[in-house]
Amino acid sequence: MSISVNGQSCVPPGFRFHPTEEELLNYYLRKKVASEQIDLDVIRDVDLNKLEPWDIQERCKIGSGPQNDWYFFSHKDKKYPTGTRTNRATAAGFWKATGRDKAIYNAVHRIGMRKTLVFYKGRAPHGQKSDWIMHEYRLDDPATDTAAATPTVRTYLLRLAGRPAAGTCSDN
Repeated sequence: MSISVNGQSCVPPGFRFHPTEEELLNYYLRKKVASEQIDLDVIRDVDLNKLEPWDIQERCKIGSGPQNDWYFFSHKDKKYPTGTRTNRATAAGFWKATGRDKAIYNAVHRIGMRKTLVFYKGRAPHGQKSDWIMHEYRLDDPATDTAAATPTVRTYLLRLAGRPAAGTCSDN
């Protein structure tokens, strides 16, 4: 069931989208990777490298109420054609990983990982840290036993959170 009209989310009044991390991985990301139909079409596909964080919020808005989190799917972009490093640069800045990856578990075993990224304006290594935070979710590769193995899945589910105070979005 698709709840969008002309690419814009059209949900009933009072609709709230607050999935758990387990639901994000086991239901939404797993179905997206398997090219299966998702019951509610509330998570958009975006090219993270072509959008700034302040542009994502309007593009991925669900309903008409205020939101603090925006969810979207994006494909992994390689920094170099033959390399394994991920390109997280935009025209105005870059997303920098911070802290350790967090394992996500269901009741029995690990199902995926969450990486936290912070947006920096400008170019590395002299970028200015902003208040934009993003969580990148990835599934564990069921074909391998090691966490260090290169994932075959190139689609990631992302959650943009922690937006700056009202009125400063476009100033970033």
